Amino acid sequence: MAKTAPLRLLAQDADDLAVISAAMQDAVAKVGDIAYEAKARRLTIGFNRYRWEAGGGQRVRSGLQLGGVLKVQTRKIRRGARDAILEVLALTFEPGDAPGGMVTISCSGGGDLRAAVECVDAVLADLSEPWPTPREPVHGD
Repeated sequence: MAKTAPLRLLAQDADDLAVISAAMQDAVAKVGDIAYEAKARRLTIGFNRYRWEAGGGQRVRSGLQLGGVLKVQTRKIRRGARDAILEVLALTFEPGDAPGGMVTISCSGGGDLRAAVECVDAVLADLSEPWPTPREPVHGD
């Protein structure tokens, strides 16, 4: 397996967020690993991220944090099911009143998490050493 440095990515616009989206594809999280702090305007999610950049075959514990979050909504995500697993398909940004808009985390099964943000302010950081996984994500047609 290829040895690559831990990811530390910062997004301040939609193009930057697309880079984080690519790194987050096939990441998995438990619903209980989603934390929204309304007073701090911060959304933090812990993921087990598939390391495509390392040639696959590894996962790593990663954290995604969005700043300037005004509101969080979910669709087809049972917030009370703390052990339910979400698999990330993509992160996208829909502009609203500049520089704000909506960051959407789309998940397999049709669920999504939407965060109204003052501006794009996202950080993705690997938090652990990678570990081997025999299961490569499979994408259906």
